[in-house]
Amino acid sequence: MSRADIATVTGLSPAAVTFVVSDLLDEQFLLEGNTTKGGNGRRPIPLTINYAGHLAIGIKMNVDHLECILTDLSIKPISSVVVEFANTSPEAVLDAAVIAVGRLQKVAEAHHRFIGIGFTMAGTIDVKSGICVRSHRFNWKNVSFAKMLEEKVKVPVWLEDDTIAFAMAHHLFGVGRQHKTFGALAIGEGIGCAIVIEGGVHHGINGEAGKIGHIIHDLNGELCECGRHGCLQTYFSAPSLVERWRKQRQLTNVDRFAMKEAALAGDDIAIQILQEAGHQIGKHLASFIIVTDPEVIIVGGESVTFGDFLFAPLRASLEIYCLSKPPIVIPDERDDFWSSGAAVLATQQLFNFELLFSEDQAQS
Repeated sequence: MSRADIATVTGLSPAAVTFVVSDLLDEQFLLEGNTTKGGNGRRPIPLTINYAGHLAIGIKMNVDHLECILTDLSIKPISSVVVEFANTSPEAVLDAAVIAVGRLQKVAEAHHRFIGIGFTMAGTIDVKSGICVRSHRFNWKNVSFAKMLEEKVKVPVWLEDDTIAFAMAHHLFGVGRQHKTFGALAIGEGIGCAIVIEGGVHHGINGEAGKIGHIIHDLNGELCECGRHGCLQTYFSAPSLVERWRKQRQLTNVDRFAMKEAALAGDDIAIQILQEAGHQIGKHLASFIIVTDPEVIIVGGESVTFGDFLFAPLRASLEIYCLSKPPIVIPDERDDFWSSGAAVLATQQLFNFELLFSEDQAQS
């Protein structure tokens, strides 16, 4: 778009647009393109975002390692690294994160600017303070991890729940760009469904919105990582599904890929376990859909590996339990959208999408 186009769309005066654009050009956030001939003979200069000129680092915390990625502003991957840690204590994870950041910074060329680091994990996060209020999976409570990492690497750090960051990545650069309201369902180590409503990610008053993995599936069921019994994810998370199959088949050293291959080969136990999981997750997801009414559900996480062995019964379950026609369910097979989602934390802070949305809501 040219300066004149921007003035027309925003309603700002041409002078105001010129003033702002000049600053953004100086700060290398915008680039000028080749001139094009206008209808009145003038040659407007198109402007574009300088995605490649600024870099962000995304770090996703897993059970025993960090997935780390270096991206540009469009979360296009530039380089990645995996760093393991001995235990999930904040100190051990901090050491691993510092190593990861150091390695990725060496990859970047000197003329690039770092805008910050996003760190994601499964947990309840105080986003404004950069504090992990609670993570049952990693046994963290009130850990000011963003500040801890920032003090080590001298770069701004933002902390967020990994499923919410996954939703943000799709909101800005993925399938969610085409939808104002959508759900981002994660079926991996746990189960969660972040929700984007009218362009903003909904956290809830306690930061626990969308944690459907902790819906009680069976009051007298197995112990969950949260300390309660019978949560949905104790039965139907990716590790739980593989473990159930392993036990019933009396196998050793198997993973989700082996289970998928077994299902493809006609293993009736593997197929039955995945069908049950799809049906039960779909049943509980339907309640979430009735409350939030999303346009589409984007699914990520390790269980995407199972394909329609899981998703066909899930979709069928939604047809039964949803109030009206259920939204389309779209599996996302890109693994890098999780670590890239962490990098989006820095990108969205730069563009202030979340801040602007919250301010608009407050004013209305």
